[in-house]
Amino acid sequence: MSGFKRALVSGGPPRHNILAPLRVAQIVSSKPLLPAEIISTIINYLPVPDLLRFARTSKRMREMVYDDTRWVQRLQLMGCWNEAQARKRLDEARRKRSEQVKARRAEEAKRVGIGVNGANGTHVSGEEPGRTSVTLFDAVWDDEEQETPVGTNGERHQGGIVDAFESVAQSPNGASTSATYERPKDSTALLQILRKVQSIRGHAREEYGKVYGALAPFYIDISRSENHTDPSIFRSYRDPEHQAQMLAQLKMFAKSDVSQGWQQREAKLDALIDVFQTAVLREFEFGCQTGDVEGKMRKYAHVLVTLNGGQAGIDYFVKQNKILLEREKLGDPMECLNQASTGNISLGSSNTFLERLSSSFNEQIVLIDRVFPPTANVLLPLLDRVGNVISDYVTLLFDEAHQRSIESYLKAVSGVYEQSLWFARALQPTSTSGDEFYEAIDRVVKKVFEPHIDLYLGEELDFFKDRSDAEVVEWERKLTEQDASMESLFMSNVNRQADKRDFLTSFKRVVMMPVNVFPTFPISSPFGFSKPATAKALVNGDTLDPSRLASSDASTRSSTPRPVNGMVRTPSRSSTPLPEAPTTELAAKAAIMNSRLEGIRSLFSIEVALNLVHAAKASLERAARFVRLGGSIGERAREQCETIFVILLQALGPKHVQAGFDTALEHLSKYNPRKVSEHSQTGVAPLITFLELVNVGDLIQQMVDVFYEQELIATRLTDRSDFLDPAVKEKKRFEQMLDERVAAGLNKGIDVLMDEVEYICATTQVATDFNPAASGDANNRVIDVGPTKTALQVVEVVSSHTKMLVGSTEKNMLDVFNQEVGLRLFTTLCKHLKRQRISVDGSIKLISDMNHYLTYIQTLKNQNLLEYFIALCELAQIYLVDPSHAKELATIIAEGDRFHGIFRAEEVYEFAERRADWYQVKRGVERAMYGIGCRVM
Repeated sequence: MSGFKRALVSGGPPRHNILAPLRVAQIVSSKPLLPAEIISTIINYLPVPDLLRFARTSKRMREMVYDDTRWVQRLQLMGCWNEAQARKRLDEARRKRSEQVKARRAEEAKRVGIGVNGANGTHVSGEEPGRTSVTLFDAVWDDEEQETPVGTNGERHQGGIVDAFESVAQSPNGASTSATYERPKDSTALLQILRKVQSIRGHAREEYGKVYGALAPFYIDISRSENHTDPSIFRSYRDPEHQAQMLAQLKMFAKSDVSQGWQQREAKLDALIDVFQTAVLREFEFGCQTGDVEGKMRKYAHVLVTLNGGQAGIDYFVKQNKILLEREKLGDPMECLNQASTGNISLGSSNTFLERLSSSFNEQIVLIDRVFPPTANVLLPLLDRVGNVISDYVTLLFDEAHQRSIESYLKAVSGVYEQSLWFARALQPTSTSGDEFYEAIDRVVKKVFEPHIDLYLGEELDFFKDRSDAEVVEWERKLTEQDASMESLFMSNVNRQADKRDFLTSFKRVVMMPVNVFPTFPISSPFGFSKPATAKALVNGDTLDPSRLASSDASTRSSTPRPVNGMVRTPSRSSTPLPEAPTTELAAKAAIMNSRLEGIRSLFSIEVALNLVHAAKASLERAARFVRLGGSIGERAREQCETIFVILLQALGPKHVQAGFDTALEHLSKYNPRKVSEHSQTGVAPLITFLELVNVGDLIQQMVDVFYEQELIATRLTDRSDFLDPAVKEKKRFEQMLDERVAAGLNKGIDVLMDEVEYICATTQVATDFNPAASGDANNRVIDVGPTKTALQVVEVVSSHTKMLVGSTEKNMLDVFNQEVGLRLFTTLCKHLKRQRISVDGSIKLISDMNHYLTYIQTLKNQNLLEYFIALCELAQIYLVDPSHAKELATIIAEGDRFHGIFRAEEVYEFAERRADWYQVKRGVERAMYGIGCRVM
């Protein structure tokens, strides 16, 4: 505490200066015994009556006790203070006060004739009218004006306001008594006293005083009672619901009691509430046992909820629920396994179990709406107990299924989970439930299946991996058995004793045996129908229309070998009846080579690929269902789906398709057309077979693409733009492998095709085609100006192979293949042309052949390739020049632009040497080109 003390002054002149007392005054300060902060902390622990008495000791103590933050804290402890509402009211009060001040200033300015903005310079904006000047002491007045509490109506509350605690009389010992408190005539108004508390800045003490005056008498009376029948609350309120409301308010009011002995007072209140709750719960249990829904159950459920949320009543209701007591009647999980065959599971029993459970749950929902108030949270505890019922059922089912069969276990987990989702959507919410009801159901379903997810995902992956490996191994085993049985059949009637004497000779004869003894192969592709539609149908499990496969009677589509006439055979091989077993080892070895060459078509199978795709689809669809669980479980399920796709590609690629292509390339490289005595067919048999194998590989790739789009991309299990994704990387690796094997096979096939073209040119091109005089008949003239038989046959063979790739190979690869075939054909024709003798009369045939080749090349629509054959047609013109025009012939040979840079002059000169009359024109040509034979005059 501090103050001013006037010093005594004796004598001296009379005081004429008003400031003289200030000059002679001395400032004497007295310090308090305790700091204000400690005093403020101490008074927090005083009872409310003592706190009010302490406020009367001094003005400063009164300010400390009446501090608004002290009472706001007590209201916050009771949960009655809304800070946002208090701020809003304060801002609104300030706004109204500001408007009132502005209006008052404007009115005063108009009354005295001075503008609001001080137009005549006698009034400064912001100053109160009537003030002549502003001094330092005026700041004290402004601060007090701002700190004065403001009411909701914007008016300032003066010191004469009635204090909220003045109606509470003080007893001699400092405690308030309920006898002197004037209780409202309507006691039911006190039941809502806490709800009527307003959050107003500067009025927290008054609001707390209202609550204290209403609830403190009951609270103190309970703390002084000896037993649970003494408190006056039960005499003031006879209705159990009113008693529960008042006890609930007293429980909240006790939180603001921080004075000495608050633990004992709160313990007595809790003991009284427990006794009251026990009595009410007993009545509620009796109503449940007698089925009095609208009577005791509803009445006392509301009382329990009003008292403390009704958790005791909710626990009893859930624990004694019919669903839990009659769970054995819902269904037996063993019926799912006992009613199904080995490796399968019958999910009809589990579906019946979930239907009965949902029906019982919906009945309980109706009962909850009738008994409990909307604020009671009965649904979630009941859902947790229902989840326990489902968990016990599925755990027993999954454990037994896992012991019996892995496939049954996988089908059980995914199937029951799918049924659980339908079960969750069949449940009906309460009348006050919102979206959180379905979120709670999803959490319950996730909680049920979460313990089984890790084991399921591991078993699913191992099951598919083992099945895919077994499928490929089984296919290879059947092929091996087929080859062994075929060899055994062919060697069964061989007289080995006679052939052993000349084994080397026999083997040499077999190796050098003409290939035409092998049966011919169909040229048409077995997959002439639309491959994308076929691949999609195969992936989806649809059956194909037999009419679409009518053209595949001679089809080479590979499938699973099956017994035919006591032997294992595949539809991919010739469907003609088996020949009789040969009687010599030579014939037997030829038949074995024939069978192996024909078996190139069955090196990998569409049926195997289709089985693997269907197995992957089944596993992936089962695993993909758990992606909807979200979180880490959903992420693991998504990664599992990608892993299944990766295993599928690994089984189809390196283990099946790649090995088949490698074997096909080995067979293809052994083909030698010069050992074939007759070439009556329009295609090269091994090459045709390989191209059909390419068609099969292309169909498998399209099946993989359809599977990838439908099962992974459409379901958003993977992102094709993520180049680091395992599924994307493995798919690109599979496509790259397939492209490399096809490219290597096509390269080897081009070699075989060109060998066949060279053979045709060498064997069918007669000397008189381009030189009629070679026959010795001087009258033999060229009458037919069309292409020769050789040119027709060459174009037919080459075009038949290039057309087979149309529609089954990508355009880029097809363009590269056609360009390579064209360039190799150009080289072959140039070599063939240098082996011929061409006369002027025979040049007409040669020009016809070149034009025929050019017409075929035009169908390939390759401009770069077209220039080579245009140059070849120009080259044929040099044979049409008459021998007497040697100088013009030399000009044609030396003209580089004529051949578009394809042929140099030296190369054209070499072709000119193949003229039949070359030795007649050689001197003239060389003289014109090089000056040979010229002499300087």
